[in-house]
Amino acid sequence: MKRFWTEVAVDGDRVVTLDGRPVRTPGRVPLALPTDALATLVAAEWRAVPEMIDPRAMPLTGLANAAIDRIAPDPAAFATGLAAYGESDLLYYHAQSPDPLIARQQAAWDPWLAWARARYDVHFETTAGIMHRAQPATTLARLGEAVAALDAFRLAGLSPVVTITGSLILALALIERAGDGDRLWAAANVDEDWQAELWGADALAAQALANKRREFDAASAFLAALER
Repeated sequence: MKRFWTEVAVDGDRVVTLDGRPVRTPGRVPLALPTDALATLVAAEWRAVPEMIDPRAMPLTGLANAAIDRIAPDPAAFATGLAAYGESDLLYYHAQSPDPLIARQQAAWDPWLAWARARYDVHFETTAGIMHRAQPATTLARLGEAVAALDAFRLAGLSPVVTITGSLILALALIERAGDGDRLWAAANVDEDWQAELWGADALAAQALANKRREFDAASAFLAALER
């Protein structure tokens, strides 16, 4: 679709407007944002549209659309799907070798496991290798409660962080501002960084990782704007 508007604004209900007309989600609902900060960022995406609209260049708009159309009608069901990542979190499964990689994982992951233990009063079963290790029912319940307490917009922002990193723990640390995005991203990519250092960077893998980082950063900005 070609750009058809001149003026982008935000009305009193934090709905983004194009030449005075409300932007609507794919479900035809006005694109109303919950905070001034997020409304400003989403409006900036629409102002930055060149001649043609490219949804890939508007990630915050996409997350807002998801919050309104997909998640808000049944946030409990969406939260349940995200909470399931607590059963097989990246941080539970350490390498069996070599020792330098094991040490690197411990340095990057153990602080976040310790944070989550203290924050949610839970116990984690960790292991060396990739064989599934069941987590205590109480742990899963408390992590599930933490996710279920989030509103539709926070669930929308949390979702790509969980799926990109493979870690519900890291995603919860981000949404609770227990750590900055760079540190959490580094923790999520210990194994990838190790392989790149060992064997060299693959161009396709590097591009895929860069795409994931852009999605991660967009979700981080989306979540941060909900707190301002």
